Amino acid sequence: MESADATPVRSLPTLQKLGSKVDCNLDAQVIVKEWFLAFADAMNCGNYIAIANLFVDDAFWRDMLALTWDFHTYEGRDAIQQFIADQLPKFQPTAFRIRNDLTRLHLPYDDIICIQAFFDFETTVGYASGIFRLVPLANGSWKAHTVFTNLEDLKGFPEKVGAQRDHEPYHRNWNESREREREFLDEEPGAVIIGGGQSGLTVAARLKALGINALVVERNKRIGDNWRNRYAALCVHDTVWYDHLPYMPFPSLWPVYPPAAKLGDWLETYAHSLELNVWTSAEVVSVEPGTQGKKWSVKVVRDDGRERIFEVNHVVFALGFGSGLPNIPSIPCQAEFKGQILHSTQHKRATDHVGKKVVVIGACTSAHDICADYVDHGVDVTMVQRSSTYVMSAKEGIPRLTGGLYLENGPPTDIADRINASFPNHLLKLVHQRVVKDLAEADRDTLDGLRKVGFKLNMGEDDSGPVQLIWQRGGGYYFDVGASQKIIDGKIKLKSNGNIARFTPDGLLFEDGSTLDAEVVIFSTGYASGRTAYLQLLPSHLHDAVQPLWGLDNEGELHTVAREVGGRGPQAAKVAGLWAMLGNLAMCRFHSKHVALQIKAYEEGVFGERY
Repeated sequence: MESADATPVRSLPTLQKLGSKVDCNLDAQVIVKEWFLAFADAMNCGNYIAIANLFVDDAFWRDMLALTWDFHTYEGRDAIQQFIADQLPKFQPTAFRIRNDLTRLHLPYDDIICIQAFFDFETTVGYASGIFRLVPLANGSWKAHTVFTNLEDLKGFPEKVGAQRDHEPYHRNWNESREREREFLDEEPGAVIIGGGQSGLTVAARLKALGINALVVERNKRIGDNWRNRYAALCVHDTVWYDHLPYMPFPSLWPVYPPAAKLGDWLETYAHSLELNVWTSAEVVSVEPGTQGKKWSVKVVRDDGRERIFEVNHVVFALGFGSGLPNIPSIPCQAEFKGQILHSTQHKRATDHVGKKVVVIGACTSAHDICADYVDHGVDVTMVQRSSTYVMSAKEGIPRLTGGLYLENGPPTDIADRINASFPNHLLKLVHQRVVKDLAEADRDTLDGLRKVGFKLNMGEDDSGPVQLIWQRGGGYYFDVGASQKIIDGKIKLKSNGNIARFTPDGLLFEDGSTLDAEVVIFSTGYASGRTAYLQLLPSHLHDAVQPLWGLDNEGELHTVAREVGGRGPQAAKVAGLWAMLGNLAMCRFHSKHVALQIKAYEEGVFGERY
């Protein structure tokens, strides 16, 4: 028998594996209706054995809060059966309804066919959505290979949007009221959010929609400075359709890849338009256990020296991947170097170094952006690549990796988000192993050109491309928007053979004895663990309770993103009410609601027990 901690052998549900073949005359609606009626009947009756029998042996069920108050992926029919047996009595799901308009037949490859369908249901505490995918068996029947369930809303506590918005005319002094609300002169905030980037603002917006007034504390002078103050050539490498914010999508005339400064201005507009309560030029200096009946005492210091201590039940750490703490490798003899040493967080514009020899250490996104900017301004720049990089073109790669979900004429963002989340990460890895092969063929000329000049490439973890690198490391890749050709053409010089031994007065010495002259060295080497910044704010006796923030657990779920920072750790209760929110704009759009729903459920006394 396979041990409990053994890694299962996973494979895609190909027609050969299933012993089936494509029936060109199938009626997807009829197949979905038959399976769903059996599924809904078994769920309503609590017949977990009958439910499990509707799945293939190596099926997946991914749940986000709806049936677990947590984020879980159950793999294999036996695990699914146990999960359902444990949780059905607690949540008592009912009112199952199929979304016929969203049923689709998918033939992504010649040897893979599935039917995807959406459904809605209710539990004792909330309204939920679901997605299932059916695959054909040799006997002509269809069974589920994946099911995804997601909490959408809490019963009795709808978001105050659309028909639920305030319908009363506002005849008071709006400016005065906003100032009192923003300064919290009449009430304490329901939550304090540390950080005013996309993570903090989206959580604040979601909480406001649920009637919880949060304070966002941002240390920069303006909202958006975390984008605005980075290097001038930075643009977003995800597409505009992928990056919409909740309640306020980007204008349809925006460019596909927005410049960072433009996005910074938009975040500022977002906070103002949604009337989010933000303190800029302010900093949270400590988060201690509460003393006035609330869980946490949060000390905020503003740039004019004013201090205020808030007593709240919830604190959201929205500090980003590295919380602004640069990761600088320990390379000997830095003090001997006569030139300038910077981290990419300190670099602003290429024109600062016109006429100088620049070396950029690193070969991922920011390194490529910075090197390309230097070339465009006539600066002599060399990229030092210490380890291999995954490279794909943004034009070819993003549509393929997202399965065509986030495009000009793609599905609505909320539908795309749920389809995207419905693929368990262990399964997605198998899918991407195929996608990445196709992508490498589409990018063949560029990749071959990079290899010819000595650029070291990889295909990602187990040849699965960038997504697993993102989940595990938050880096290690470059979505090419033009810098690769500059490397091929020799405009960006490349040093990729040999590790750095030490600095010299005039540059770098490598272990193979070669040298590289430089007047400016830029470390484009990412950030330290965001957990470090969390610990700086918390008393030492709580440090052991804070779990890893990023990376995947055994189920393929991110450790503590959109959950309490204690995760499933043994000391989680010690840091209850402390939340982690981080990620790109798309992640923040989707998972900010999960954070808000959990906080609202706690405040209203309807939060159950994490499974």
